[in-house]
Amino acid sequence: MASLKGFLDWVKGEDMEDDYDEEYIPPRPQPAPAPAPAPVSPAPENPLSMDAQRANNKVVNIHATTQLAVVLVKPDRFENAAEIADHLKDKRTVVLNLEQTNKDIARRLVDFLSGVAYANEGKIKRVANSTYIITPYNVDILGDLIDELESNGLYL
Repeated sequence: MASLKGFLDWVKGEDMEDDYDEEYIPPRPQPAPAPAPAPVSPAPENPLSMDAQRANNKVVNIHATTQLAVVLVKPDRFENAAEIADHLKDKRTVVLNLEQTNKDIARRLVDFLSGVAYANEGKIKRVANSTYIITPYNVDILGDLIDELESNGLYL
């Protein structure tokens, strides 16, 4: 009779009782994943480690190479310093030609733009008499001329 009842239950779509004698064992709960540890950054009071870390992290956007620009400037007065500083803030390399500039104004410009380069973590190098190249932090200066100038002591 049990088989006829089971058949009728199956036809009606009612749940059938399993005839298994096995004990139901629920699945084991999975432990929750541990949170990832927060990245540790160097202490801000140690600027040398920040510079070393920044020097090692030279990841460059592949599309950034088309956006690099070199600006040639030949200032004749100190009032041009703000415009040149804006180029440096926008991460453009500046070639500064001071051949026709008054000596006192040229000295003030170099002092001011050296400070701007330092604040933006860039570099300033003397490449010829009264000519300087100022680069942002993401541009390196390479070449035999630069090495020769540095070995002769003709750089800033």
